[in-house]
Amino acid sequence: MTPRVTLLAGGVGGAKLAEGLAAVCSPERLSIIGNVADDQEFHGLWVSPDIDTLTYSLANLIDRRQGWGLADESHRVLAGLERLGCDTWMSLGDRDMATHIFRTQLRHQGVRPSAIAQRIAESLGVDIDLLLPTDDPLQTTVKTEQGWLAFQEYFVRERCRPEVLEVRFEGAATARPTSEALAAIETAEVLLIAPSNPVVSIAPILAVPGIRRAIETSRATRVAVSPLIGGRTVKGPADRMLTAMGYPCSNLGVAESYAGLLDGLVIDASDRDDRTALEAEGVTVLTTDTLMTDAEEKARLAGETLAFAGALRREEVEA
Repeated sequence: MTPRVTLLAGGVGGAKLAEGLAAVCSPERLSIIGNVADDQEFHGLWVSPDIDTLTYSLANLIDRRQGWGLADESHRVLAGLERLGCDTWMSLGDRDMATHIFRTQLRHQGVRPSAIAQRIAESLGVDIDLLLPTDDPLQTTVKTEQGWLAFQEYFVRERCRPEVLEVRFEGAATARPTSEALAAIETAEVLLIAPSNPVVSIAPILAVPGIRRAIETSRATRVAVSPLIGGRTVKGPADRMLTAMGYPCSNLGVAESYAGLLDGLVIDASDRDDRTALEAEGVTVLTTDTLMTDAEEKARLAGETLAFAGALRREEVEA
């Protein structure tokens, strides 16, 4: 039987591994905790980019070319807003707008964000538990030479060009973890961290009081999949952000960012030279091809990662 799996995930990279796991796990044995610290209001609507990317990917509605948004999308509403003089650097498609309108309406009615995320997922045919780490406000902000920017301003409007001087998670100190996220961690037999940005996709989840501690004390086998291939990210600024936060831009830096949370790390075959340094730090390593460009590769990597976790678990039992 497939173990009970809980995945911590950000956007594009996290969604790919989530799809792979969905292909090899029974829906009732898979839970995904997504990042909400990228959320921001646009045109009066509450947008949740990472949660929507996970949802659209699992529903097979994602725009595969760009990795986010809905496939076969139009942008008439955005064009109309631009004609009216609105700032439209955040690309929101017409059908995507429907998701944000629905989410905002329910938020105004006082419905929990966790319940909203699950309702949207279920309405699109997703039968996996898609969980939020917190229902409280949480936002990643990035300090640059221009000052502090909301993450979407840095990532989308500025296209990751400014040098990152500091990252903080506003609201983290007072945020409360959702009972669903804590339960998913506590009941997991395998805890996975997706190949998402460790600094701005996974760290905000871990910053919610109680989440990191629950993972540290979990009896589950804990494995991360590195977002680096050949010492760099396929997409996004994770490599530069690791350096900015004082970590080596390598798989050793990824492991250091997850100190105390890992039993094993999956790295790409092109980074096999990192293995010796990682194992010297007590991290067991699986080396394989981690690039996921199609459904077969996603399922293969998910299966290999679960087999790796299973082997680690058997070693722990025998020890």
